[in-house]
Amino acid sequence: MTPVFSHGDLRLYLLNLLDEGPRHGYDVMQALADRTGGTYTPSAGTIYPRLAKLEEEGLVTKSVDGRKTVYEITEAGRAEVRARASDLEGIEAGLSDSVRLIAEGVRGNVREAMKSLRADLAAARVDERAGEQTRTASDDPRGRNREQLHRADAALTEFRARVRGDLRTHVARGGELPSSVVDQLTDDLDRISREIIRALRG
Repeated sequence: MTPVFSHGDLRLYLLNLLDEGPRHGYDVMQALADRTGGTYTPSAGTIYPRLAKLEEEGLVTKSVDGRKTVYEITEAGRAEVRARASDLEGIEAGLSDSVRLIAEGVRGNVREAMKSLRADLAAARVDERAGEQTRTASDDPRGRNREQLHRADAALTEFRARVRGDLRTHVARGGELPSSVVDQLTDDLDRISREIIRALRG
């Protein structure tokens, strides 16, 4: 779910960010990306005109700090934030829902990857049993073991690359990676490891 700010909502949320403290333009854009779990990454062409409009309305002032322009909320701006506190709560609730749905999506991807890995391992066991039924006296057990080990390595490598790529992309886009997702991944890997050991021991 991608949060879509209406003109008024974005205006109010910008005031809310500045109510927390002075910020320069890039910091405002980064804060919006962080608060939305990376689902909303505004451009300079979106943010700076709105900051300029807030300045025209007397709700924000700007000053130059080195090569950065710093925006700071005025008392009139603070008064509007206080007056629209209930509207702001609704916006925050919507953003929280967005971040929650992102986390659920990551967990879903992990679960699907684990299912795929379990299916690959189950198929490998079936193939191994089928190979045992047609095995002749001249078969090389070590060769067969090396072949199955190669298949297992390939499955594990593919799984690691897929999940690692999904997680890195999610974080790179500013998304939040809750510890619960990592805990679930660790637990699932531990459980599969135990299942593999039991299967190897017969």
